[in-house]
Amino acid sequence: MGELFTWINFKFLLEGLLLTIVISLVSILLSLVIGTVLALMRRSHNSLLAALATIYIEVFKNTPLLLWIMFIFFIVQLPPIPSAIAAFTVFTSASMGEIIRGGLSGVHRGQYEAMRSQGFSRFQGYTYIIMPQALKNMVPALLSQAITTIKDTSFLWSAIAIQELMGRGMILMNNYNSTLQIFTIFALVGLFYFIICFALSLGVRRYQKKYKIPGRVGV
Repeated sequence: MGELFTWINFKFLLEGLLLTIVISLVSILLSLVIGTVLALMRRSHNSLLAALATIYIEVFKNTPLLLWIMFIFFIVQLPPIPSAIAAFTVFTSASMGEIIRGGLSGVHRGQYEAMRSQGFSRFQGYTYIIMPQALKNMVPALLSQAITTIKDTSFLWSAIAIQELMGRGMILMNNYNSTLQIFTIFALVGLFYFIICFALSLGVRRYQKKYKIPGRVGV
């Protein structure tokens, strides 16, 4: 087992972990922006905007992520990493949109009336009054979705051969023949995922406890 636990192997896996984090982080940030737009469209009085947002969300919430990864890579023909980021962004935006819409709906109606009575524009009102209040209840669900995104990057190796954490683990396994060594690599890859996701999960639980927000988030 000594030849397995080398700095070269750890460095190889850590580089894959870094790529996993980069893809996840960029996708999450972009999907937050698009999800906010979708949430506002669904709450719009314009029936066309509301319908378009609803169609988008329903399409992506009821189709598998793997389908969009392969569609963007093979049909749109973006390079592998941009394909991964694009697929995760358009897919995750649907869930983010619903989370943000739920958070906005949780703000008391009186706050919207106060926003209008004070002469705020819709943009100003949402920026300075509504969003800060909605964010408090949205944070646990947003972090939970971030955990899901990080774990789902493990699809990328089998779909389009991106050498993220799981992909590098699979490559490393090909260098060893012992069943024990192969399962050890599996365990090591799993440990990396667990550490990141469990840390986020603990953050969510502490946040919920601090602000007395109901709900549970698991890894």
